[in-house]
Amino acid sequence: MSGRLLLVCRLLLRDLRRHRTETALLLTAITAATATLTLGLALNEIADRPYQQTRTATAGPDVIATPRATGQAALDELASMTTAAGVTDHSGPFPIAYLTMTAHGKSAHAVVEGRDTTPVSVNRPAVTDGTWVRPGGAVVERAFADALGIRIGDTVDIDGHPLRVIGTAVTAARATYPYAGWHYPGSPLVERGGLVWADHRDIATLAGSHPLSYTLNIKLADPATSTTYAVGDQLTTWQAIDHLNGRLYADAQITLLVGSWLLNCLALAGVAGIVAGRIIGQRRRVGLLKAVGAGPAMIAAVHLAEYLVIGLAAAATGLAVGWFAAPVLIRPSAGLIGSVNTEPPALRTVIAATALALVIAVAATLVPVVRAAATSTAHALADAATPPLRRRWRIWLSRQLPTALLIGVRINARRPRRARLVTVNTLITTTALVAILMVNTQVVRFDLGYTELANPRVERSEQATLVLTVVLCILALINAVVSTWTVVLDARQPLAVARTLGATPAQASMGLALAQLLPAIPGVAAGIPAGIGLVAFVSIGQVQYPPESWLLATALGVLLAIATLTAIPAMVATRRPVADTLRSAPA
Repeated sequence: MSGRLLLVCRLLLRDLRRHRTETALLLTAITAATATLTLGLALNEIADRPYQQTRTATAGPDVIATPRATGQAALDELASMTTAAGVTDHSGPFPIAYLTMTAHGKSAHAVVEGRDTTPVSVNRPAVTDGTWVRPGGAVVERAFADALGIRIGDTVDIDGHPLRVIGTAVTAARATYPYAGWHYPGSPLVERGGLVWADHRDIATLAGSHPLSYTLNIKLADPATSTTYAVGDQLTTWQAIDHLNGRLYADAQITLLVGSWLLNCLALAGVAGIVAGRIIGQRRRVGLLKAVGAGPAMIAAVHLAEYLVIGLAAAATGLAVGWFAAPVLIRPSAGLIGSVNTEPPALRTVIAATALALVIAVAATLVPVVRAAATSTAHALADAATPPLRRRWRIWLSRQLPTALLIGVRINARRPRRARLVTVNTLITTTALVAILMVNTQVVRFDLGYTELANPRVERSEQATLVLTVVLCILALINAVVSTWTVVLDARQPLAVARTLGATPAQASMGLALAQLLPAIPGVAAGIPAGIGLVAFVSIGQVQYPPESWLLATALGVLLAIATLTAIPAMVATRRPVADTLRSAPA
């Protein structure tokens, strides 16, 4: 047993040293898939940390009550809540008015809250720049100020009353821009808006004819019991606010998770292509091992051990890349303080990433490894390709084909499984590209009552889409390069024979290119409707479709990229003298 284990380890180290390029490509493909999955899972785990830090720094309340009633009726409704069971502290009621603020020619809904200059025990907004409220001055919630381009010293107009901006601040008592909870007095319909604080002595003047409502901040003995409160337009909890802030990352998370599954399939197909090429190159070694007494289990162990080691290394690398990239890509809202710090990933994330890497490695290698282990010793030593099935109609049809097309068809007939991998690679790549094109085509209107501003939720989704696009292009490029070089190396002798029988170097090069293009065409054709269907399935609401010319350009672009990547190594391979190629063939 120890001798077999030593043999497996020696062959493993030997293969890793001799095939460094292929090992690096395998590691890159699996790492890209695990890193994207880690990044998607990390959104759930670390996106809420800035809110928790803001809640701690601002003495955030557990429950916030804002009656639909106005004036004295609202005060009477809030009076009984301060003495309810479990309430240990409170602040307010503070007057609020639902008004309109104009800055730099842009008007937006603004929830204006009147506050005192003295601090309170519950809900103390943290000033991030400037000073706290005073008569004649306004403090704008930081994310709202960033959206409108407001700076300290600017003058804003609130329902016809000019106020000088004296500071920016953050709070945990209301969701950050654009979910501040603006609505018409007495209406249950909540609209987008931002938060502004003003001196309580100015609030009546600012409101003018608009009725004042009030808000009360409540602290409970056990913050977890806030979940027993019925959340609605008149009452909310800190958990509901945290959920609203998390909506900023919802689209980005869906993009990354759906994209990670596409990348998983692409990585699986790419790894399968690399492994298939390596197994073909090691068939003679399989025959030699069998000749000296190794059984099928030993053959499978020799090959699987290498890919399991690569899978574990890729899992560790993908976890590190995804986790440390998260703080860079997951930018917290400006309406919160703190940062997305890098703590060790959760156990479930580690298990998911490791399982994914091992599944990709094993699933891509299992079939070719089992097939190699089951191959007879004589067949493995002969290292012969799959003989094409000869039928009369096929022979007749091949006579009618141009030389280049005939060469391409025969190359695919020798390695039909590799041709199917090209189809799968192209299908997944086209599906993902069309899906990304569909996402970028969607027109999302985001208005705050009077002005269309940048949608922070869409901005984060665009960042995730950019990451996905870059990783997808890298994986697709790796797959195409590996597939092309595998075809070129495997077809050297058949091409040399074809050239001996009269084929020109140009026809041989064209034949190699067609060998890649022929299986790619059905993949592209199926990938376009698959990408459209994927976006339609995960989207909510009406879906906008890109122009047909864009879809056609995407399809032609994929085919052109495959043809270009194939043409370069094909021309290099056909420049080699035929005699040298034939002499290099194994006896």
